[in-house]
Amino acid sequence: MSRPPKPYKILKMEGKSNKTKAELKQRKEAEEALLTGVALKERSEVKDNPIAHKEFLRINRLLKKIGKNDDVYGPVINRYCLLLAECVEFEEKRETVYKQIIIMENKLDQMQDLTFDQVSEAGKSISNLYKTMINLDKQIQTKRRMLFDIEKENIMTINSALRSIPKEVKKEDNPLLKALQG
Repeated sequence: MSRPPKPYKILKMEGKSNKTKAELKQRKEAEEALLTGVALKERSEVKDNPIAHKEFLRINRLLKKIGKNDDVYGPVINRYCLLLAECVEFEEKRETVYKQIIIMENKLDQMQDLTFDQVSEAGKSISNLYKTMINLDKQIQTKRRMLFDIEKENIMTINSALRSIPKEVKKEDNPLLKALQG
């Protein structure tokens, strides 16, 4: 698969290109036609979540630098930020459960005179905590997979937008030549 063409801004920044002025002009116009011109907007549920809000600001800043902070990407970026916040929250819950397991195991080791029933009950409690931790980890993995899919799709969307820009300049018919040919 061939590389996508370089965006107009990069060609302009490099200052060297084998493209004609007409090709550069066409590339610039085609790139601008892919964007709405409306700045990326943060949804209220993202704004209300501190983790999602922080991530939204970071992504918006990065997209602004490359000129892609357009609201056409808004739903995907907002969803991504919320998923990331949920993932972080599940990781914190998993860490809390893990700390509870460690505390229970340490207390169990310190106790000397325990009956079989007490040890069995403590073992069931620890086992249930491990099951909870595994379930939280499954949730985290699911969310991470969703995040990865969004990241991949978002990058592919930007690349596909660049690929949709024609590499060759549309040749305009010469009116004199057309008149001579009949």
